[in-house]
Parts: sequence; C-alpha cells; structure tokens
Amino acid sequence: MSGPLAGLRVLDIATIVAAPSAAALLADYGAEVLKLEMPGAGDGARGFPPFKDGKPLWWKVTNRGKTLATLDLRKPEGAALLKRLLPGFDVLIENFRPGTLDRWGLDKATLWSVQPRLVILRATGFGQDGPYRNRPGFARIFEAMSGLAYITGERGGEPMHAGYPIGDAIGGLFGALGIMAACWKRARDRDAPGEEIDLSLTEATLKLLDFLAIEHDQLGTVRERSGNANQYSAPAAVYRTKDARWVTLAGSTNALWANNCRAIGRADLIADPRFASNALRVEHAGELNAIFSAWCAGRTLEEVLAAFDAAQGTIAPVYSIDQVFADPQLRAREAITRVPDADFGTVAMQNVVPRFARDPGRIRHAAGAVGCDNARVWGALGLSTDEQARLSAAGVI
Repeated sequence: MSGPLAGLRVLDIATIVAAPSAAALLADYGAEVLKLEMPGAGDGARGFPPFKDGKPLWWKVTNRGKTLATLDLRKPEGAALLKRLLPGFDVLIENFRPGTLDRWGLDKATLWSVQPRLVILRATGFGQDGPYRNRPGFARIFEAMSGLAYITGERGGEPMHAGYPIGDAIGGLFGALGIMAACWKRARDRDAPGEEIDLSLTEATLKLLDFLAIEHDQLGTVRERSGNANQYSAPAAVYRTKDARWVTLAGSTNALWANNCRAIGRADLIADPRFASNALRVEHAGELNAIFSAWCAGRTLEEVLAAFDAAQGTIAPVYSIDQVFADPQLRAREAITRVPDADFGTVAMQNVVPRFARDPGRIRHAAGAVGCDNARVWGALGLSTDEQARLSAAGVI
C-alpha cells in the first residue's frame, strides 16, 4: 500500500453513492477498504446507468480501489462473520436506516465489544434522531431540503438540480473528513475509545451553503434564483460566443474588474463611479452583464479567450466532458487517468484529489464484479473452501 493513509483498514457495508464514495476517497489516499455487498445482486448502485456490455460504469468509479466480497448481515451467520472481521479494521462505514444494525444484533455496544477503538460512520438522509430519522435519503432529497435546489435555476423559473447527484458527493466528502478527524484523535491518544459519527446528508449539503443561514437570520432575506447571474459579484454570468460556444465570467475584486474591462476594450468603465466597488457593481449587474454579453456575442470562443488571456482577465470556457479530456492543463496534470479494469483492460476516470508530494495516493483498480474477492477475503479469515461453498449455498456469502 502507498499513500498517507496506508495501514488504515476500512470496512464498507454501505450502499449506493454517498457513503461508499467516502470509502473510495480513503482508498485513494492509501487505506485498505473491504466492501461487503449482499450476495446475488450486490449493491443497488450496480443498477445505475451508464452501462457498457451490461457492465455498470459509474459503479467502477464510486467503488474503485476496494476489495469486494459478499455477506448477508441479516443472517446470524453473516453477523457472526462480520464480528470476526472487525478486530482487523479501524473504521466501519454504514448507511442503513437508524436502528437497522441493532435489529441484526450489530448495535454499537456489540461492535465496540469486538473492536473497542472502532470508528463508525453512520450516513443517513436526516441523522440518527429527530422526526425524519427513518425517512429514506437520496441526493435529490438532500439538495431540495437543504435549500440548494431552491436557489438554483432561472429567475422566476422552477428550482433545479444539477446534472449529477451533487448531494451524494458532498456527503462523501464530509464522511471522509469526519472519519479522518476521529482517526486523528486515536492517533494522538492510544487509549481513546471508539467513535460514532452521525452524518446527516441533508445537513452536509446545507453546510455547503455558507451564507444562506446567516443572511436569513440577520437580514430576513430568502435568497431566490438568479440563473447564471451571480448574486454576490458582477459582472459575472454565462455568455454565448459568436460560434455558439459558452463562457463564464468571474472576478469580484477591483483589480480583476479592471482587467476584465481592458479585455473587452472598455477601460472607460474602470473609472465610472457607478462601478467603483463590487457592491456597487452588483447593484448594476444587469447593465454590466449586457455589456459583456454583447461583446462576447460578436466574437468566437478563441477570440474571447485570447483577449482575456492577454489582459489577465477571469473568463473560462464552459466545457463538456470531451473538452475536459482535451484541455492541455488537465492533460498535463493527468486529472483524468487510466485505471486497470477487469472487464475492459483499462478505463478512464478522475485522478486522486488532492495530491500529496511525498506520499501520493493512487487508484489501484476500478471496481469489479459482485464477490470477486470472496475466496481471498474469507480464506484469509480461515474459512475452508468447503465452508465457503456451504455459506454460499446458504446465501450467507
């Protein structure tokens, strides 16, 4: 193993995207992650498109770098096998509804009796307590009830979700961060007991919207949708170029505002008292965006980017994924890399983020088939081939 988390052992019994993506992040940084799925169909995320030759591609990324085995925790023999595994692990990740593991005889007291220092991440839609604790959780639920979807979309239009379940990705990041915080305490104090981390994915998404709560508390404001027009910086919007491409403009400081004005040949705007500060420019956002939009509309994407590059302005092309693949900066840093895969030889996926100079993480391989590592996992636990066959026939593994 390599990476800053080499030596950390993680048991992932979670499903779908958010919690498993937390485990995959830890695997990227060097942790050894064993994922246990239900025998047979496995994790429900295997049913998510896109597919190639019947193989789930999304699955290969969300569960990359993990060892994959099967175990039915609902069966007494399955729960017993989990308890046999636990002493060798530092972290357990689960996302069942509150109380589910308790009903299977795997409550936290039992888990800690087996592994007293175990860090348990519990990821749910709304947390372990409260009136919504038993509600199912999905990314669109988190995005809707956190306030994220409400502020996303065109002014006067319907609330919108992103084209990817961003609420799951946010939850995965907070899950991995929470685990690291708990593990740091155990690294400092060898006598520290186990920890239980209660991750509400709705609260994680809400946390990302930093100013939303304090703005409402102090000003009584309910922030509305504004499309691509930025509500806290101006000019800042998405503009169409002459050749039907798209660019997005940013820049809230006076220095960047000046550079952007020079890029479009309007240095006269810099000294205009109406635009002397970002706050004043936000008041006149409509007028400014119209100026920049009209300028971009008369030029090709290449011409727009060249002008802003020369003036050190802050504009960027709005990429589709094929353009991401072709971008020289992202190619130079191998932001997308090729990873070994049992089905297709190698597959492309995003590289490890962030990068560690002295002890870099790496992606070992794409995620494979249901139970592809069963023989190795259960053999290492001392189960004979015959015993594994019996448990498989009984639906335990």
